[in-house]
Amino acid sequence: MSAPAPSPLAIVEAEPLPRQEEVLTDAALAFVAELHRRFTPRRDELLARRGERRAEIARTSTLDFLPETAALRADDSWKVAPAPAALNDRRVEITGPTDRKMTINALNSGAKVWLADFEDASAPTWENVVLGQLNLIDAYERRIDFTDPHSGKSYALKAADELATVVMRPRGWHLEERHLQLDGSPVPGALVDFGLYFFHNAKRLIELGKGPYFYLPKTESHLEARLWNDIFVFSQEYVGIPQGTVRATVLIETITAAYEMEEILYELRDHAAGLNAGRWDYLFSIVKNFRDGGEKFVLPDRNAVTMTAPFMRAYTELLVRTCHKRGAHAIGGMAAFIPSRRDAEVNKVAFEKVKADKDREAGDGFDGSWVAHPDLVPIAMASFDAVLGSNPNQKSRLREDVSVAAGDLIAIDSLHASPTYDGLRNAVQVGIRYIEAWLRGLGAVAIFNLMEDAATAEISRSQIWQWINAGVVFENGELATADLARKVAAEELAAIREEIGEEAFTSGNWQQAHDLLLKVALDENYEDFLTLSAYEQLVG
Repeated sequence: MSAPAPSPLAIVEAEPLPRQEEVLTDAALAFVAELHRRFTPRRDELLARRGERRAEIARTSTLDFLPETAALRADDSWKVAPAPAALNDRRVEITGPTDRKMTINALNSGAKVWLADFEDASAPTWENVVLGQLNLIDAYERRIDFTDPHSGKSYALKAADELATVVMRPRGWHLEERHLQLDGSPVPGALVDFGLYFFHNAKRLIELGKGPYFYLPKTESHLEARLWNDIFVFSQEYVGIPQGTVRATVLIETITAAYEMEEILYELRDHAAGLNAGRWDYLFSIVKNFRDGGEKFVLPDRNAVTMTAPFMRAYTELLVRTCHKRGAHAIGGMAAFIPSRRDAEVNKVAFEKVKADKDREAGDGFDGSWVAHPDLVPIAMASFDAVLGSNPNQKSRLREDVSVAAGDLIAIDSLHASPTYDGLRNAVQVGIRYIEAWLRGLGAVAIFNLMEDAATAEISRSQIWQWINAGVVFENGELATADLARKVAAEELAAIREEIGEEAFTSGNWQQAHDLLLKVALDENYEDFLTLSAYEQLVG
């Protein structure tokens, strides 16, 4: 008697979507199921290890470079694989979700790379997960167009040689995909996003002269990078493409990963494309890990923590030095400004700040940087053109002048700024407004002329939690308490109701967003990710 066939993936509690059968083919689901069987147990072990490491940080209030990998860091002989032609020049990258309009606009934006985002800029409704994949397939097949139902404006792709190279970002390891299950167990969202994209597009992309390229989010250790590397090796063999075709850029957006940059590149060395400096998640990670560390780890208002803060300079300069030492690209942070169609003065001030930020990154040795809006592409491009000229990158700048000690990365008190009452109000305002949109299926949201994503909400709620638990006294003499946060949240909710009107307020998720923000900001037990609670309330 032959062995029974492996259990197929079950699609659970999901409304059928138009053309979903083109994405959720039997062969694609069989591949995702095999990824789940082989790699989810290791994912589970690594998530447990995160908790153990966090407990150790709570006990010691410190971090250091790993003693067991000192020899690897001292060995100057190893490098990552050379960049493929399509990823050699990354001087400007645009980010955004994979809805149909954004897919066209991002590819047409003039940026060298589009970060096609299934993570923080995308709320993981079933529609966003599946149709986002379909939009990318359609784009590669050049059968994608879009007509805005409100303006009537039509969008279509430019010529192939004018399009950005896609680097796709799957969800982080902590998130599940509840609509795809194997024997009652949900598949990690990361494996769903990666698996569907890789299976359908790896060979198609090779034919287009590119390849399956990925951004890896929320990585906390080199062991997590090793897991991804093993997934890449298996996947390339599974579909029959050469080993090393995959390229991955790792976001160094957790404080623990900042101490393992070289180890992360080493684990992925045959598939590594570079590292990226992700600001908001990095600050969120500092609060999360050092929330018991006392006053010296209390962050001021998020907008007061610029990339020129000493501990942020240490992080970004170490990233550039590490990448160039190993032959990898160093990619800078986000310019999140959204130009105003009504206020030229707001634009003038913001454009000057964006230019200064990108000038600094290019001057520091970064090979490229992120923007959130097509209007910012020319500004960032000019900053990098001025430094790079006709060179595709500046990996030859080794930044051997940089020396960063372990303590420099967590010297939060080197920044002379304090939390303010207005900072508390802003955290509440942005938190409520972002979560409300996320619950409607929107992951990238324009709030107060900034493009915000889930990392914004994480730092907002984390700062509220930290300020209350650290007993911060604001400049107006008020003590940060749960009652004060509730008072501010009630005032902001009333202000939103007045601003948008009763009908729009009632039809939205405003009260739900208010309640969820307070839950994750005020609970005694700090929740690792607000999206875990939010996903339970996400419809679709």
